[in-house]
Amino acid sequence: MKIESIDHVALPIRNVDAMLQFYESLGFHIDSSLKPKLYSANLHNQKINFHSPSLWEDTRFGLRAKNAVPGCGDLCFVWSGSVGSLIAHLKEIALPIVEGPVSRQGGRRNGNDIGTSVYARDPDTNLIEFICYPKPD
Repeated sequence: MKIESIDHVALPIRNVDAMLQFYESLGFHIDSSLKPKLYSANLHNQKINFHSPSLWEDTRFGLRAKNAVPGCGDLCFVWSGSVGSLIAHLKEIALPIVEGPVSRQGGRRNGNDIGTSVYARDPDTNLIEFICYPKPD
């Protein structure tokens, strides 16, 4: 047996409403069924669990990274459109670009792993990278 894929990641968050609204603006479906302690942002077969302050600040909650605090995340999302459409969307949602567009090696290992990345920060200051891969000919 071997690992097939990443199923989900978890982040502690401080600004619950702002974080949920931000990830929804990127196309994630928000699940609040376990509020007020746990929320999730779902996209296809991937998920980000958000631990609200009432959960991650609770000293009895041990199923988390030992030193995780809001802003500790560094995530990369594949953008399906062009770099231009990405930049236009970031402007539309008033998200400042902190770096890019820049050429980056991504996680794809099919000979097409060089993409163009643009970096921003979510409402809790997690670093968010958006990578655009060239479309096959």
